[in-house]
Amino acid sequence: MNVTTSLHRRLLVWLLIPSIILGTVLLFQAYASARDGANRAYDRLLDASSRVLAEQVKWQQGHLWFDVPASALDMLAPNEERVFYTLVDNQGRFVSGNVELPALPRRSLPDTHSYEFAAATIEFEGMPLRLGVRRARLSDWDRNDHFEIRVAHTMESRQQLTRALIEGSMLRFAGISLIAIAAAFAAIRAALLPLRRLRHAIKARSAHDLSPLALPVPHEVRELVNALNELLARQRQARAHQQRFIGDASHQLRTPLAGLSARAELALRSQDPTHWREALTAMLATSNRAARLASQLLSLTRLQANETPAEKRPVRIDLLARNALNTTLAHQRHRTMDFGLELPESPVIVMAMDWQLEEALANLIDNATRYGAQRITLGVTAMPPALWVEDDGLGIALDKRREVLRPFYRGQEDGQGSGLGLSIVASIVEAHGATLHLLSGADGKGLRAIIEFSSTDAEHIL
Repeated sequence: MNVTTSLHRRLLVWLLIPSIILGTVLLFQAYASARDGANRAYDRLLDASSRVLAEQVKWQQGHLWFDVPASALDMLAPNEERVFYTLVDNQGRFVSGNVELPALPRRSLPDTHSYEFAAATIEFEGMPLRLGVRRARLSDWDRNDHFEIRVAHTMESRQQLTRALIEGSMLRFAGISLIAIAAAFAAIRAALLPLRRLRHAIKARSAHDLSPLALPVPHEVRELVNALNELLARQRQARAHQQRFIGDASHQLRTPLAGLSARAELALRSQDPTHWREALTAMLATSNRAARLASQLLSLTRLQANETPAEKRPVRIDLLARNALNTTLAHQRHRTMDFGLELPESPVIVMAMDWQLEEALANLIDNATRYGAQRITLGVTAMPPALWVEDDGLGIALDKRREVLRPFYRGQEDGQGSGLGLSIVASIVEAHGATLHLLSGADGKGLRAIIEFSSTDAEHIL
């Protein structure tokens, strides 16, 4: 059954299918019982008729002979059915009768051959007949010959009685079925009532109402309510984080935008081209800072929007580090910095998202350049697979290394950063299931940031 089918319909179907199967079995059983009951009733008539005929058998003029009383046949033909009878001697030879009826089929014979009466349904000259056979013997003082009385009649009365019995059973069954269906509808409706209440409660809520649901519901629905409340709690946390992020972002963007406006106003008031050039230089630096901040905000928003997470693929992090260094050198030609690269001899491949790792390296390098580094080294290790960036800048105090991972937190108040770089790196590391280590650099100076991947990521490739 389709999973999108309504729960009411699914429950009704799963209740009705077994009921229909059981009802069909009961109807067949009722029909078999009605047929057997009709056979038992009319077999008694056959038995009585054969008994009356057997009492009429005599030995006369050297052979068996009997008179057929009308009463013996009338009891078998209440609806003008056709009645047949046959007298057979001990050798199975036909003696008398209105038709020569066959013997009883062997499968219908009782276990003992000393039976007095047995009956079975047979096909005779294209007609279904109920055949009764009685074995008896003469009761004269000088003769005790065995003989067999065979009596049969057509089955209209039996079938009529069977129909009457089964119709009565079907009427009772139909009444019970209607009551059962009504009870099933009522039971399903009552069972699903808590879900309807839950649906109405959710529909009546405002889009801004993320408070927990408090409804009296059964245990099974309570699990659903608990899951919804957990989802609402996560939504409240996400909304609070989003509002805090928007507030911080607005504050961070307001400062460079206000600086641009102030510089422009001062330049417009001055008639000295030298002042214009100074203002344009300052405005360029401020706009670059604002552009970098906007880029980082977009990156952080993209990382936190995990509705459609990207698929990881094999990435050579040694090539990625080399490309990041080349990109940095292209943008830092006017600055006197010492850049280095340390790579292993063999390629190092991990399952990752290349654009995110590029963003992480770019932020680590940007952080180093903004906080006074003169020497920056990029490196890759093979076991365990890791990317690292080391600088000789101001570094981060040991008690601040956890706090700097929060958005907009800056370890140095006089720095030029936005407080987003390491937060972005931490988000990228978390998305990859990796570990971020912030350690002191060589000789205790600067910072060594290590992105360490799980060794299993590399084992999938190698």
